Amino acid sequence: MAKVRHSRLQARKWSTVTLVLSMLFMLSVVLLMLLGLGIFSLPINNDDSAPNDLTSYRRMASERGKGLGKRGEQWTEVLSWEPRAFIYHNFLSKEECEYLINLAKPHMVKSTVVDSKTGKSKDSRVRTSSGMFLRRGQDKIIRDIENRIADYSFIPVEHGEGLQVLHYEVGQKYDAHFDYFLDEFNTKNGGQRMATMLMYLSDVEEGGETIFPAAKGNISAVPWWNELSECGKQGLAVKPKMGDALLFWSMRPDATLDPSSLHGLLPFFSL
Repeated sequence: MAKVRHSRLQARKWSTVTLVLSMLFMLSVVLLMLLGLGIFSLPINNDDSAPNDLTSYRRMASERGKGLGKRGEQWTEVLSWEPRAFIYHNFLSKEECEYLINLAKPHMVKSTVVDSKTGKSKDSRVRTSSGMFLRRGQDKIIRDIENRIADYSFIPVEHGEGLQVLHYEVGQKYDAHFDYFLDEFNTKNGGQRMATMLMYLSDVEEGGETIFPAAKGNISAVPWWNELSECGKQGLAVKPKMGDALLFWSMRPDATLDPSSLHGLLPFFSL
């Protein structure tokens, strides 16, 4: 009797294996038919990019993205790892830059800063520019730009603030500061600021650099070192160029605040 039971169990086992193999065979036949008909295709990477390289993703995002006007060749430049900062060349087209300027120009008011105790806006001599906020999703062109920012930063549009357009006259500046919040009001009501995207809407002859005075690394290694003002050589600095965008992170990957994200905007000498 024991031998009969063993043989039945073995027969059932072989029956299950046969069924699984038959199903796999049928699935393979169906996939081959779909491939032959062109209904299904396997992903093929034609790039020589490294597996973790996001350049190809961003290029595809740029190509599929909509926008006003035609942008030049888009490419990414790593500026720093402390803080994490990246430059996206030709992020905006000339027409998009001009559109934002013309849209904001009639509504400019004196810029304010956040009071670290109350979380409310206040006037301050550390920031002498003028500016205004655009409503999130205000029109199609703004939505296209916001979606592009989301593609490049990997932060959903709904987690972003409305675009702020700033104007600096000759001699105006914004002293070194943090973009993350140090007050309970903002962190409780809107959450902490993780990152900032600065988009340059015009070229500048001299001055006006975005500077990171606490950045780690060789600050003179940037290709545009000789084009910087004397003040710009006091830290890691980026010279404004129409259409370029600078993305930097105020928080580290472990969600702690990054003091090396301290940054400011140097005075403009000539426009």
